[in-house]
Amino acid sequence: MKRILVTGGAGFIGCHLCERLLNEGNEVICLDNFFTGSKDNIRHLLQNNHFELVRHDVTKEYYAEVDQIYNLACPASPPHYQYNAIKTVKTSVLGVMYMLGLAKRCNATILQASTSEVYGDPKVHPQKEDYWGNVNPIGVRSCYDEGKRCAETLMMDYHRQNSVNTRIVRIFNTYGPNMAVNDGRVVSNFIIQALQGKDITIYGDGSQTRSFCYVSDLVDGMIKMMNNSDNFIGPVNLGNPSERTILEFAELIIKLTNSNSKIVYKPLPKDDPVRRKPDISLAKEKLGWQPLVDIETGLRKTIEYFDKKIRENG
Repeated sequence: MKRILVTGGAGFIGCHLCERLLNEGNEVICLDNFFTGSKDNIRHLLQNNHFELVRHDVTKEYYAEVDQIYNLACPASPPHYQYNAIKTVKTSVLGVMYMLGLAKRCNATILQASTSEVYGDPKVHPQKEDYWGNVNPIGVRSCYDEGKRCAETLMMDYHRQNSVNTRIVRIFNTYGPNMAVNDGRVVSNFIIQALQGKDITIYGDGSQTRSFCYVSDLVDGMIKMMNNSDNFIGPVNLGNPSERTILEFAELIIKLTNSNSKIVYKPLPKDDPVRRKPDISLAKEKLGWQPLVDIETGLRKTIEYFDKKIRENG
């Protein structure tokens, strides 16, 4: 049994990770300040004697004895991370500094949940890990993009300078049950609009692309990365390379929800990436990982979750 700390453990990805780690026989400490995380996501885990919930903000130091740290703490959707941009930068930079300090003291392995946003609006397609990115350092998204880039820098410097056992995964668009209703990203927006019969809002002309990975596949990749024994520290892309346009995605959701929603178009937000697709050849080679859940199967489960949520909320 390992003692594992998950920061941001009550968030969308974090709660799935906590449950999976418990099911594999580990002791889990879930750390969250509930800015975007929800107790509802982990309420069913509270009765497990090997699960501990701690309300804490990672911009303050935290002390514990742990074997592994998954650092997921940071709002990940533009409405949430732009709400308090300075706080977002602090969460990415101070949060990873304190967690790296904890990993150093405990001799723990630490995995940083980085993001495809480190590639910015890419000039290279698909995106490979050796691409340095095209990020606007002073734009409205830079609090998140540059915060995550700096976190990767700190991970590598602690590894080189202090021999901390680090891992970096770059997460591409992920979806599934337990996404917040007010998440503000394309999957939740489209599904909720379709279920409620409202117009589906596409920003831009709908030709921009995304590649969507189901959450169970992502969690599997994160755990494989944490436990790999080849001294492979990354960074490594985790995502589904099945690319489609936003318009195609909206039409698919209308079909799966059997909705009468119409598609409307609004201006594209500033610095919004035009194309996004991971090259996962490194993950296949080093981790033996690739996504298994096809888009329709994953979306049906996600639609079922949001339909239930909407009914519960009246």
